[in-house]
Amino acid sequence: MSITSKPFGTLPDNSRVTMYTLTNKNGVRADIIDYGGIIVSLLVPDRNGKLDDIVLGYDNIGDYLDRSPYFGAICGRHANRIEGASFVLNGTRYELSANEGSKQLHGGIKGFDKKLWDSRIITRNDHECLELSLFSPDGDEGFPGNLEVRVIYDLTDDNALEIEYYGASDTDTVLNLTNHTYFNLSGHNSGTILDHYLKINADFYTPISKDVLPTGEILSVKNTPFDFTEPRQIGEFLRDYSGNEQMVNGVGYDHNFVLRDKGPGLRECSELYDPKSGRVMTCYTTKPGVQFYSGNHLKGAGIGKGGCVYDKWHGLCLETQYFPNAMKYSHFPSPVLRAGDTYHHLTIFKFSTK
Repeated sequence: MSITSKPFGTLPDNSRVTMYTLTNKNGVRADIIDYGGIIVSLLVPDRNGKLDDIVLGYDNIGDYLDRSPYFGAICGRHANRIEGASFVLNGTRYELSANEGSKQLHGGIKGFDKKLWDSRIITRNDHECLELSLFSPDGDEGFPGNLEVRVIYDLTDDNALEIEYYGASDTDTVLNLTNHTYFNLSGHNSGTILDHYLKINADFYTPISKDVLPTGEILSVKNTPFDFTEPRQIGEFLRDYSGNEQMVNGVGYDHNFVLRDKGPGLRECSELYDPKSGRVMTCYTTKPGVQFYSGNHLKGAGIGKGGCVYDKWHGLCLETQYFPNAMKYSHFPSPVLRAGDTYHHLTIFKFSTK
């Protein structure tokens, strides 16, 4: 696996953004920038060996600054939503920046997706990987603790993109990192993902209120549109969800799924299949949950790479995570990172065909 780099524009403060291109022996290629840790493009083969770019994004840094719906980015400190933009930790209430009404979404006004990360190429397992690192000071977007985080991108020769997250803080804090790539296995410019088939290894999900916040309940997926325990065509219920209150609340799928607990280590999270191209994306993670978001608000993303016009359902996200709003509910897995402990999680997107 080799890595090359080139400029990808400048930020308003004249800081330079760099794009790194990771290529494996099969020609699979990932373009990642050090602004937001964004996966700009990801080229993988279809059943006939043809490479296509399967992630949504933009051709220039200006578009990412102006209107990106978190395309391809690292979200943090706390991915997903926090009710009232506040939480209580060790008896102290922390008031956070609110950026979605009264809520905080994906780390606030200037979350990790909007920061320029330090970048370097490292050697691990006898090949090159991309390491991004970031220092988030105490009080950043309202969060406590001086926090150091690292994210390592590794494109392996078995066509897997591995994303490994590390973090440490000098004070108890919360940390919940994810990647927010929008996938379309037919190609980023091929229309909707309604004909894709999705399997999620989850027997339960966390229902949401009209504010798209978990209610605290953990409900069975059985006999609901959320039953992806066997492969199901995404459009089966998404094409007309008017009769389902949960999907009305999310304007489609925007829900956390409770992954089956297989103990410590990696578990298979999901499998996405596109009959048109034959591409399969299998996700593995050490996180307890995954947010399935069906790209319900993509119309606002506007014109993407190559002049493609994105619209709703043109891509989907599978965001491995701690559950949204977990600080409110003690029965949810805790995103608390204690001082002196190390945050460490791994998510793998492995590509194949059938």
